[in-house]
Amino acid sequence: MASDSVQKTFGVALVLCVVCAVVVSSAAVILRPQQRENKLLDLKTNILASAGLLQPGVDVEKQFEQITARVVDLDTGYFTDAVDASIYDQRKASKDPSMSVSLDPKNDPAKIKRRAKFATVYIVDGEQGIEKVILPIKGYGLWSTLYGFLALESDLQTVAGIGFYEHTETPGLGGEVDNPNWKAGWVGKQAYKSGEVAISVIKGKADMSRDGSEYQIDGLAGATLTTRGVNNLIQYWLGEEGFAPLIGHLKSGDA
Repeated sequence: MASDSVQKTFGVALVLCVVCAVVVSSAAVILRPQQRENKLLDLKTNILASAGLLQPGVDVEKQFEQITARVVDLDTGYFTDAVDASIYDQRKASKDPSMSVSLDPKNDPAKIKRRAKFATVYIVDGEQGIEKVILPIKGYGLWSTLYGFLALESDLQTVAGIGFYEHTETPGLGGEVDNPNWKAGWVGKQAYKSGEVAISVIKGKADMSRDGSEYQIDGLAGATLTTRGVNNLIQYWLGEEGFAPLIGHLKSGDA
């Protein structure tokens, strides 16, 4: 066959395609366990960071030993063994009709459309009982769904921290949800007032000299829709459709 023939050209291209496909497929299979481990490690890192527990330079797995994952039934607010916390995927469950519920748009300020029936929460226990509770949160901003964690102190009232580990909001605007200074403004704020969700992300800056500032979070400059989205998702997940029943049970000691 002539070296410049059409048949030889296609033959070489076909062989290269097959070889490349085999190499890529093999690499994907071989690296899959490592990818899963890295994804889990990143999740643990974000959980620790959201609660202000991440210590740079210290093994993440070692730090995570202080945290216990528990699954809560969001309808009742009670912990459950119906699913295994070590393998439960809340995001995947939210897309499964048998593992989730469809939300009425009127009761869906976070715009998540479907809510998983169960959620994995993370408990930090101490000698005196619960020291922190770390709650998974998500909701729509301007361009994307923001996924993160909100941590509460042992009083289940005071915010210990917040962090978003996945979103595609505009860098420099809505993307400022990743700004350490903005996240620091959440620490110490109060989530509830007289049993109702009181914390809110406002437009502009909170006036610390005025009453009620303990419930207010500074808005994101130039990112009105992302600010509104974060506020809505916080209202939802701290409310009765989210983790309010669990928090009530934890406060009364019957979770």
